Parts: sequence; structure tokens; C-alpha cells
Amino acid sequence: MAELKDLMQSADWKKEKHVPVIEAAGVVKKADAVNITVTVGKEIAHPNTTEHHISWVTIFFLPDGEKFPIQVARCEFASHGASGQGPNTSTVYSIPETIVIMKTEKSGMILASSYCNIHGLWTSSQRLEVK
Repeated sequence: MAELKDLMQSADWKKEKHVPVIEAAGVVKKADAVNITVTVGKEIAHPNTTEHHISWVTIFFLPDGEKFPIQVARCEFASHGASGQGPNTSTVYSIPETIVIMKTEKSGMILASSYCNIHGLWTSSQRLEVK
């Protein structure tokens, strides 16, 4: 029986268009705002068609010493070229990128996951130090 953790994929984001790429400061001052940008297809654009697209990105933060991560944000990408005339007939396409701002007084890990309707679940992480 498969478990969700076994289905999460990761890779070098410079060679893979599915990995959520996290961009955030590595070190921040306690309680300062932290800008976090997560992009799927940073170096290699991900297809964004009705048949093949990124559906969502979720961002978590796991503070040091905590057992469970805190969900910071979830962004759903709903426009993939479909319209009332059928698949790939619209000129409206979501770009799989989101920006969130959070505050924390503890260091920890920023975790991001994404879902491609063809290639499944992807994950990445980045350390955040709070001084």
C-alpha cells in the first residue's frame, strides 16, 4: 500500500520543471516579514494546458523543535486555457507562481509542495534562520 510520503518527488530544479522552487531570505530578524516566492517551472517552463498543468502549490513552515508544520498558504491555479468552446480555446492561463509574506520568531524549514495533473506530487524545502 502506497503512502503519501512515498509519492512525493523532488529533483534538481535546474533540470526539472515540476519542483516548486522556493525563493526567500536565508536569514531574517525576529518578527520581520519574510517574503516567500514559490515558482513551478523556474528555469524550464512547465506546460500550462488544459491537458497538462500545475493545479496548486502549498507552503508550510516547520519551526525548529516542532513536530508538525504550519500551513502558511495554498494557491490554486484554475486557468489552463479552457473555455466554453473547449480545451485550450481561451487566452487566459495561470502562471504557477505565488508570493506570500509571513512572520516568525523561530528558525525552521520552509516546505513547498506542488501538484501536476500528469506527473503527480513534488516537494522542496529551504532553511530559514531567525536571528
